Amino acid sequence: MVLGVRAIPFTFVAHVLAILGLVFVLVWTLHFRGGLAWEATNKSLIFNLHPLLMLVGFIIIGGEAIISYKSLPLRKDVKKLIHLVLHAITLVLGILGIYTVFKYHNESGIVHLYSLHSWLGIGIIVLFGIQWLYGFLVFFYPGGTIGLRSDSVPWHVVFGLTVFTLAVGNGAIGFLEKLTFLENTGLAKYGSEALLVNFTAVITILFGAFVILSVLSQSPAEDDENSYSAI
Repeated sequence: MVLGVRAIPFTFVAHVLAILGLVFVLVWTLHFRGGLAWEATNKSLIFNLHPLLMLVGFIIIGGEAIISYKSLPLRKDVKKLIHLVLHAITLVLGILGIYTVFKYHNESGIVHLYSLHSWLGIGIIVLFGIQWLYGFLVFFYPGGTIGLRSDSVPWHVVFGLTVFTLAVGNGAIGFLEKLTFLENTGLAKYGSEALLVNFTAVITILFGAFVILSVLSQSPAEDDENSYSAI
């Protein structure tokens, strides 16, 4: 904890931004991009699953997993389980989100892993998987020694925040990349869809910022003595 203020205001703003992000990405994919599909002759509908799964599944649920330690006035063991499960969901949806873009590329005849966004995405999901597995083994089951857990907490926090920050930044890069492709094929640069995509990216960045602010602030007063700072 660095900031001498309560986490609740920051987590509340993060929750609101998460809802806005969900709404915006759904409006973009359903209204402007034509919908979502696992199998379709219009392969763009398959791609549309990617931003939805990565924003909602990987960034938003991942961020909510992080701030669960600061926003929920529950026992340490309960918060640890919630944190673990939400991050497991994050990992599964993140992997699925990456798979959808590979599926889209395969069925559209597009080469893989040619952009910075794709390189970072693969690296981030691998780092996230390592972080989750280490956390599971050390903090949950079978569990490390008291000394190992104590020594691991600050590194778990720093590594987790680093991976989350990279995910938020790469998400913004992804929105920029897709919008650039669309504008190069005729999408109006100042049209409603372009503005929506840009605002979605801004919301993603703000959500990440408020998640980090919540981590740096104080847990609910009734839970301070049992707080657990690991991410």
